[in-house]
Amino acid sequence: MIDQHCGINGIGAVTGYGWGRESLWNGLATGQVAAHLAEGHGPDRDQVAWVATVPDGGDELDGPSRFARAMRAAGREAILDAERRGWEPGRRVGLLHAAVLGDVELWRDFYGTQDADVSVRDYLALMPSTPVSTFMQEFGFHGPAMNISTTCASGNAGLITAKAWLEAGVVDDVILLATDLSSAPETVLHFNRLGVAVTDTEPLQACRPFQEGSRGFIMGEASIGMVLSNRSPNPYLRVLGGAMSHDAHHVTSVDPGLAELRRCFSEALSNAGAELSQVRYLNAHGPGTQQCDRAEATVADELLPPEAELYSVKPLVGHCMAAASAVEITATALGYDRGLIPAPPQVAPAHPRLLNGPTTPADGLTLKSSLGMGGHNSAVVLAPPA
Repeated sequence: MIDQHCGINGIGAVTGYGWGRESLWNGLATGQVAAHLAEGHGPDRDQVAWVATVPDGGDELDGPSRFARAMRAAGREAILDAERRGWEPGRRVGLLHAAVLGDVELWRDFYGTQDADVSVRDYLALMPSTPVSTFMQEFGFHGPAMNISTTCASGNAGLITAKAWLEAGVVDDVILLATDLSSAPETVLHFNRLGVAVTDTEPLQACRPFQEGSRGFIMGEASIGMVLSNRSPNPYLRVLGGAMSHDAHHVTSVDPGLAELRRCFSEALSNAGAELSQVRYLNAHGPGTQQCDRAEATVADELLPPEAELYSVKPLVGHCMAAASAVEITATALGYDRGLIPAPPQVAPAHPRLLNGPTTPADGLTLKSSLGMGGHNSAVVLAPPA
């Protein structure tokens, strides 16, 4: 039987846990942290830092960098997974790639060399359009292909855009990719200076979303691939709807009035045709920063039913920036499939709604929120397969 709702039919993943969907799930389900101590950090590059970076790997034929290889590997794994679950590509398969800083390593090498006279092929690899184009070529897909960027909310934005494409009849299927391998020492240093990234403390002690004593987040990297279709014979979950808004307030801070975040939550449920009473879980942005955690907890307490619980997997997988919400949606999708919400354990006094460790899911919908730096609010409504 074909599920006529938009569904996530295949999943691929490259994360700090390693290359492959099962590495991600095994890490999340057992409560392991993806971060490790990496050398070469700090202002003078003489310090170690906790960072959940993607290890070397992948196919050299996929590109000269971890970024290109991870993006292609995650997308390829998602397509193979979807085909094993019964999906057949339609005539018009589109591609959306959620990314923010792009291929940081290639750009650093290009500008860092004294001889910038690289080959045309190497130069073209720097363009955001190149990974998208080479992926389309590999599979012979001919639908629209584009990049999408709303900072940390990019994965949610990609999911909402993919669903809109499907509903408008622009495509038959969508490959959604979200890639961020930007945790180079330079990037980590600046987020540390902003006062939001923590590098000097073990992840579960540093990043405590909705718990006392949280100092911020551990930076992470990931590439996630998803196959989305309204012709879903065996989806991991159904995407019922979503919404986005913008605070128009500040380049880093959340608008303390929270009006646009409230509207985003409400409009996401309206778009999905769902009632607030149906929400059982908030898969939160939950970076462990005071203002973001306070904002989400406040709106959850105001809008969601008393039995709705919340969790954030950022203490485990890290804050994967452009790929953050895609990693977190994947946690929900695999959790539905395997009967387990991979919530991190509590390590300090916590908000009463916060889950404490892996939990068997109850009936109801999951609201996935993601707050992007600069004022991007987003929320998607996810349901278990029918």
